Amino acid sequence: MLALNAIGVGLFCWLIFALAVYALPFFVAFNIGMAAFEGGASLLGALLVGIVSGALTLVLGQVAFAASRRLALRIVIATAYAVPAAVAGYQVAFALSHIGVPLPAWREIFACLGAVCVGGTAWTRLTVFAEPGPFDLAGW
Repeated sequence: MLALNAIGVGLFCWLIFALAVYALPFFVAFNIGMAAFEGGASLLGALLVGIVSGALTLVLGQVAFAASRRLALRIVIATAYAVPAAVAGYQVAFALSHIGVPLPAWREIFACLGAVCVGGTAWTRLTVFAEPGPFDLAGW
């Protein structure tokens, strides 16, 4: 039974890391879908609008990051994707730390480590899509 619990928690943590880069698109999709539903769209229409807006957010963010050559713009785009993922990582790590960590200070430490790890994962996954800038081959 203990082994199944460990496998379940491990699978859940893997899922959080795998979905880290999608925190911002999910947030956008959820809010636009809810706005469409409250604005009078049907359930299916709001779901469709939400899915399209989330996919568009992900694709446009990746294309903008890959196409931009300015480092400051790339940092802003990557931060926009990494911060919601870090907040989600903090919340998940804090919730999971309640299972086996009795001291509140250690819960906060684990939650902060979870935020850094999940935010870093989202940052890394977004930057994988970008090609490195052109190198100056004049010295070769």
